[in-house]
Amino acid sequence: MPALVLLGAQWGDEGKGKATDLLGGSVDYVVRYQGGNNAGHTVVVGDQKYALHLLPSGILSPGCIPVIGNGVVVDPAVLLSELSGLNERGVDTSKLLISGNAHLITPYHTTMDKVTERFLGSRKIGTTGRGIGPTYADKINRVGIRVQDLYDESILIQKVDAALDFKNQVLAKLYNRRAIESGKIVEELLTYAAKLKPYVSDTTLVLNNAIDEGKVVLFEGGQGTLLDVDHGTYPFVTSSNPTAGGACTGAGVGPTKISRVIGILKAYTTRVGAGPFPTELFDADGEALRRIGGERGVTTGRDRRCGWFDAVIARYATRVNGLTDFFLTKLDVLTGWEQIPVCVAYEIDGRRVEELPYSQTDFHHAKPVYEYLPGWSEDITKAKSFSDLPKNAQGYVKALEEMSGAPISAIGVGPGRTETIEINSFLQ
Repeated sequence: MPALVLLGAQWGDEGKGKATDLLGGSVDYVVRYQGGNNAGHTVVVGDQKYALHLLPSGILSPGCIPVIGNGVVVDPAVLLSELSGLNERGVDTSKLLISGNAHLITPYHTTMDKVTERFLGSRKIGTTGRGIGPTYADKINRVGIRVQDLYDESILIQKVDAALDFKNQVLAKLYNRRAIESGKIVEELLTYAAKLKPYVSDTTLVLNNAIDEGKVVLFEGGQGTLLDVDHGTYPFVTSSNPTAGGACTGAGVGPTKISRVIGILKAYTTRVGAGPFPTELFDADGEALRRIGGERGVTTGRDRRCGWFDAVIARYATRVNGLTDFFLTKLDVLTGWEQIPVCVAYEIDGRRVEELPYSQTDFHHAKPVYEYLPGWSEDITKAKSFSDLPKNAQGYVKALEEMSGAPISAIGVGPGRTETIEINSFLQ
């Protein structure tokens, strides 16, 4: 049985939670491999809506074991709050596993995140202010705090002291802020130790054994391809690798064990935060996409920027992730347009460019080149097969598939758990 990676093929918010949840009943493990509580999934189960920020979506599937891998940065207060909220709604969270090597977001990370963004002013990146970037920076600088450090107080004290030596200098001398007392940080972190202990595990060993035993393991990326710190629209990116390669480093599983890589594509394009966005709309169409699609960030609460589908980005996602399949979401949102523009290339300084430019300057100056596909007015939310879709909706899907470079194996036609057309099984 396969090990699969499921990731966003645009700037995030593509509907990964719905896709993960769809597979949850057939999957033994669902693994978050990067990011933190700056990502969010909305999953609709019956008449219940769940907003997940840090936990893998598979936690809503009774037979599935959810895993937070070593590549994730964990805010323990947020994690425990999210677990408590699910428990109150009758969701069993006892199977959760957390890597002892995952790094912890501390109060000083969120402080540094917020003051830095404020200091940047008009040059700000548009972070969520949740301490994600500073935590990853500490990880790379080798002054990070890991989950396992909660269980050795002397090591924890040494690491917090070391981290704050420099940060307190910056806070006081650059930002005119009070120094942070290391003793209070240690005291707060130790309050989480006993509560997290039942979940802490050697997740790399667990996952490799599971794959060797023929179990189905699904690796779930947060954010999206164009937010990858290496392959995204840098510097307007996240601080980790949501692309497929990140699943290997963020979960401790070798690339030869990954059998399929599924990219989630929204039938149009959205983005949260600052940065270039060639197909962004500032007119009534953009507002209609935002309103009909409910385009408000699960984690941030910010309105998403909306635009038409960008095939250049989709092709790029296929290339850098080695995508084997697409899951196309929110096709129903496009119902009612007579014509639907699709960006097939960019115009940059008078040149037609059909692949994503590697130059930040070129991408900032890219203007969309559109082709116009006929729309449809019929309600598609009750469609159970591809043939149930109106001819123009079928044509739209086929055109996107041809432009994007990988087969579309499933289509979301509504927000509900059952409002999905499965064309090819992801588990073959």
